[in-house]
Amino acid sequence: MKNLRKQFVYTIFLGLFTITFSLAQDALPEKENLFKKFKSLENADVRFGFFFNTPNRYIQNSAYDWLDSVNLYINESEHSGDTLAINKYAIVQSQIHYDLGDYDKSLAIAKELYEKKESLEEKSNSLVLNLLDKNYSRLELYAKQIEIRKEKKELGITENVAFYDIYSNLGLHRKAMDDYFKEEKKFIAEDDFYGQAVFYNNVGTYLRLDKSTPTALSTYKKAKGFVDVFLNDVTKVKTEKQLTEANHLKGIIEGNIGKCYVLLKQYEDALPYLEKSVQTIQEFNKGKFSSAEVENTLEMAECHMQLGDLEKTTDILSNTTIPIKIENILKKNKLFASYYNKTGDYKNSASYLSRVIRMKDSISINQSSLKKQQLAAVVGQDLEYSKKMMEQQKQALEDSRNEMIAKDARISIVYVSLVFLLLGFAGLVYAYLRIIKSQRLIVEQKHIIEKALVEKDSHLKEIHHRVKNNLQMVSSLLSLQTKNTRSKAAIAALEEGKSRVKAMALIHQKLYQNEDLSVIEMQGYIESLINSVQSVYKKGGHNINITIDAEGVELDIDRAIPFGLMLNELVSNSFKYAFPDDGTDGKIYIHLRKNHGQEGFFEYTDNGIGLPEDTEERAEASMGIRLMNRLANQLQTSLNTDRTTEGVRFWFNFK
Repeated sequence: MKNLRKQFVYTIFLGLFTITFSLAQDALPEKENLFKKFKSLENADVRFGFFFNTPNRYIQNSAYDWLDSVNLYINESEHSGDTLAINKYAIVQSQIHYDLGDYDKSLAIAKELYEKKESLEEKSNSLVLNLLDKNYSRLELYAKQIEIRKEKKELGITENVAFYDIYSNLGLHRKAMDDYFKEEKKFIAEDDFYGQAVFYNNVGTYLRLDKSTPTALSTYKKAKGFVDVFLNDVTKVKTEKQLTEANHLKGIIEGNIGKCYVLLKQYEDALPYLEKSVQTIQEFNKGKFSSAEVENTLEMAECHMQLGDLEKTTDILSNTTIPIKIENILKKNKLFASYYNKTGDYKNSASYLSRVIRMKDSISINQSSLKKQQLAAVVGQDLEYSKKMMEQQKQALEDSRNEMIAKDARISIVYVSLVFLLLGFAGLVYAYLRIIKSQRLIVEQKHIIEKALVEKDSHLKEIHHRVKNNLQMVSSLLSLQTKNTRSKAAIAALEEGKSRVKAMALIHQKLYQNEDLSVIEMQGYIESLINSVQSVYKKGGHNINITIDAEGVELDIDRAIPFGLMLNELVSNSFKYAFPDDGTDGKIYIHLRKNHGQEGFFEYTDNGIGLPEDTEERAEASMGIRLMNRLANQLQTSLNTDRTTEGVRFWFNFK
């Protein structure tokens, strides 16, 4: 009874945990779908950049989905005649075929692009050359691969022409390792942990292929240590692409460690590394064909077979991706032959063995002579390149020797020059004494000039101050005249005149208050002018919001005075006519900016009732409009007027 109760409680607890976990999973935000984002982008340039800058892009949708969309974009670009877009999508198309392991198709597309390389951008050209390089390597067309690498060096894409990986593919693993050490080790910094991991992984591979398995194993473990340090280093910020590449590299290294254990017949030690490797490669290289994944899966099958787990062996062999490399196809057939032999199915075992024998015979007949030809071609290219490099070094030494001779000649000239220099030094001392005397006179004159400039600035400020006072006096006289006048028209005219006088007075006030007497800072001037106009026209019921955008703009007095008078007219008109309803929420926007060069732009808008229909007929009779047009002429421009759905807009460009 007690056991049943415990089982019941355990079942309830497990159910609650499952429900909670499911709800938590539902609450997690979904990861952005890279394929959908790719399709949502607006043009070929953006999609092109996104594709090549997105690591693990096939994580949600297969490479075939991407290929279908790219093919569709190519058809659309062909219909529209967009050649640049066609080229960019074709590069993406070639890369996807490469990722799928369809190297023949990828190479065919890349070769078509290579034939029109003159029309490609620098980045596109680099990607095409890299695709050709990788495809020629996969298809074992090494002479072509070397030609591409020479072109990459000439274009500055790579620093040298590498032969070590080609030598390794042709079976010369020890030479490949020696060349690799000589060419690459000097370029890797001590703190470049990712670069160190790549380097020691490649060295370990050359050692493993050269049958130096124990040394290869220790080298691979060293590489794993470096990549772990890189991934765990929290002091350096890493991009998603860097993390994806580092984790993928870690999976490759773990698979290589597992292969070494298999070669040493330590199958139980090999399995954890191989399983982790396949899992990591599938996670961080999802959707791309990987020979490393195929090789590691076959090695796992061999381990299970050697450990007697035949059921696991046949499961792995049945689910393995179809190999592309001949050696992987041979290994899979051998494993099937061994499996059927161990299970007593000798007929199938003999069938797979016969396939292995036929393939080996075909390889020995066809590839033996081909590899010799390729090796001869590669060695010839290597010797030619080495000879060229030696000639360049010889030329560099000759240039250095000539430079040394020229340097000795320059030293002799220097000695002779020193003699003349000493002779000239005596003359310089005499001249120096004369210069000191002249400088004293210059300092005295400079002091006199500076004093005169200070006095001039003081006089200018005094003049501007007096002009401002005189204009204020005129404004006061107009105010007195207003009080003694009963005619509303005369009062309005006097108020307008007073407002214009104040606008000019403000100019002179700003000038004598500035350190620089040549220009006026317009933001502060416009704000002061608006306050002045508001004090004259603003009534209690108005609610007008005025926005001024003129920061950093300065005008000289010749432009500031007509500009200020024009702005005075515009603001006054808005207060007088634009908002007849006192409860209206009015808006006025004043914008002044300096464009490129010496061009200025002015804009004035309000959201009032707008201009009357007969504005053009009234223009000749209206003093305000005539005044603004004349002021615009002084600014060497013309005033433009736009009727908007709400209010009015005045604008003009000026020098």
